[in-house]
Amino acid sequence: MMDIDPLTLGIIGVAALMVFACLGVRFSFAGAIVGTFGLVAMTGWNAGFRTAGVVPYAATANYTLSVLPMFILIGYLAYYAGITQTAFEAARRWLGWLPGGLAISTVFAVAAFSAVSGSQTAAAAVFAKVAIPEMLRAKYDRRLAAAVCAAGATLDSLIPPSTLLVVYGIIVEESIGKLLIAGFVPGLVSALVYCLIIGIRCYLKPEMGQPIRGYTWAERWRSVPGTTPIWLIIAIIFFSMYFGWATPTEAGALGAFVVLLFAIGHRMTWRQFQDSMLDSAKLTAMIFTVLWGILIFVRFLGFAGLPEALANWVVGLDVEPIYILLAIYLLYFVLGTVLEGIGMFLLTLPVIFPVIVKLGYDPIWFGIVLVKLSGIASLSPPVGLVVFVVNGVRPDISVGDIFKGLWIFIFADVISLALLTIFPELVTFLVKTE
Repeated sequence: MMDIDPLTLGIIGVAALMVFACLGVRFSFAGAIVGTFGLVAMTGWNAGFRTAGVVPYAATANYTLSVLPMFILIGYLAYYAGITQTAFEAARRWLGWLPGGLAISTVFAVAAFSAVSGSQTAAAAVFAKVAIPEMLRAKYDRRLAAAVCAAGATLDSLIPPSTLLVVYGIIVEESIGKLLIAGFVPGLVSALVYCLIIGIRCYLKPEMGQPIRGYTWAERWRSVPGTTPIWLIIAIIFFSMYFGWATPTEAGALGAFVVLLFAIGHRMTWRQFQDSMLDSAKLTAMIFTVLWGILIFVRFLGFAGLPEALANWVVGLDVEPIYILLAIYLLYFVLGTVLEGIGMFLLTLPVIFPVIVKLGYDPIWFGIVLVKLSGIASLSPPVGLVVFVVNGVRPDISVGDIFKGLWIFIFADVISLALLTIFPELVTFLVKTE
């Protein structure tokens, strides 16, 4: 054991993890290395390695965490089943008559697709293929067409099934079911604010997006049956968890079964089924590997007492809690421009979450706000992950043009974040929190 104050050792560990992150070392390896050697420094070689070896299994060999592969499977089955196209076509027929109607249709189609997908990068890629060509044919502004696909994809992290909310629940040990239920209304609020901003923008500058007319009521109603799997999955996941009829894992399994039946009805090939299962397994393994490494690091911080010490120090400051909260918002906004959501959560939550609890903020509410902050950051330069995904699908629209088109959506996200902060009941009224 090293003769170093545990608190000092914890600070050194956090600094070391940040250095590893800046050097490009994967979080799974960085967390495991720093956490293991931190435990060894405090408890000795045998106890340190033994603790590091037990933590990953003890923390993740939990039935509740099986919800993660179920939600990932829903997303990949939906992708290969072609649900995206049917959602966009229905939204276009019903909403195309509005100013910027195709862009508004894209927002609602992405929101619907988010109910069967857990990956915002997948949503961005899929809708860049489906929606951008339709908007360009209708002579929409190129920046708006690309930006709405990038911004709409961030709804995927709020609307269940959300991988990011599940990861947050695992890290802070909060109810995954409550987090998923709480994400519905904020996701809808964000979508409505997007649509309002698009409508105002296109009303003031009609050349950005003209209304699409000509669909009869009969054509509109004919588009509805194709969206049935989406509404079924929404109903299954929301109502089964809300009324306690099923656990999140069971709700996810039922949702995956419904999508599979729909995919078979749409003649999914055996190769597509294999690809969906393989992709789900790869993503699940990747996420759990990251979790294992970081959970070792979290255990090390717990031994060092750093989270509790930081929380007590912050609470002792002669500052209103709201200002501390706003500072945390700014921290996540800055970090999110260079880190993707899961990495950012794993790096910061072991230290930030105890502060939030000490300040008296609701953990479920903070999880939703944090996911929203992650979405804002993913649209911001210099990284802007979903921006590069859209550009990868449509290289003819430059990254610079997409970023220029995104400013109205970042403004809309700031409005949504302000609403969630001022009216936390928008998050918590569906769930009973202590």
